[in-house]
Amino acid sequence: MQPFGYVEPRTRDEAISLAHDNPEARFLAGGTTLVDLMKSGVMHPVLLIDFNRLPGMAEIKQADDALEIGALARMSDVAVHPAIRVHAPGLSESLLSAASGQLRNMASIGGNLLQRTRCLYFRDRNFPCNKREPGSGCGAIGGENRNLAILGTSERCIANYPGDFAVMLVALDGTVHLHGPDGVRSVAAAEFHRLPDASPEIETVIASGEIVTGVTVPVDALSRRSHYLKVRDRSSYEYASVSVAAAAEFEEDGTIRDARLALGGLAAKPWQIERAAEILAGRRPDDAAALAQLADVALDGARPQTGNAYKLPQARAAITRALQTLARRQTEVHA
Repeated sequence: MQPFGYVEPRTRDEAISLAHDNPEARFLAGGTTLVDLMKSGVMHPVLLIDFNRLPGMAEIKQADDALEIGALARMSDVAVHPAIRVHAPGLSESLLSAASGQLRNMASIGGNLLQRTRCLYFRDRNFPCNKREPGSGCGAIGGENRNLAILGTSERCIANYPGDFAVMLVALDGTVHLHGPDGVRSVAAAEFHRLPDASPEIETVIASGEIVTGVTVPVDALSRRSHYLKVRDRSSYEYASVSVAAAAEFEEDGTIRDARLALGGLAAKPWQIERAAEILAGRRPDDAAALAQLADVALDGARPQTGNAYKLPQARAAITRALQTLARRQTEVHA
């Protein structure tokens, strides 16, 4: 049994001060990832800082052409909030496709962004893992890697990021807000998670003692025409083998005016397709050549292992399906 301390700060400054003074401490919100990893012996925090009582961090609201979601808002509450469902339906879909109903009732938005990989080598201390123990090696390379990354991998790690909400957040040009010992700052969602490179144990840009306070999503024509497609082995409580977060604005003739896409299940971070708008503008969602070009760009540099090469054709099919779903919805709206 690993002993640890527990404290409930009543102000944000108190929570940040505690984290700054105790570098091995961890913030506790819903606990759906942290407690799981503590039980398995993967994480050993000396102090849990339960910040669920901090005021003003669970709000969900629309203000100044943006959706504002507090870090302590529960996944289930965000998923069904009227403003989210109307102005960013893809965010609602990403949350409803994640975990189970019970876990969504507990899990916070901030914690969801910070969830750790589901790689079995990370979660089993009997195997080497550079993410868990830097320098020990990567058991997944050449091992069981069916659900692991094919993009942005390194010689030290091929683990993937398992979340859904963050993928849609990236597609919608969302922003993550942080507060730490040096004050407040904001980071583009696309820059929040890191690729493994030589330091797979460093997963985000969060500095020591910083806390996620919330996220914002711009409200526009793209956010209102967003969709999250999750491909997985079963329809409930399963992580994506491939997911597509898509948002598209259409002309009256059905051609695409603007588009944003990001992929999940393929890398250690949500994989933004930066050239999506350039490739798709003026093209139709059934344009096979445009979709093939888009997939080529998105998957350029992929390095699949023996066990996960299937993700390449699966991702191509999912990109097509997500865009055509948006086109069909557009037609239904104007019918």
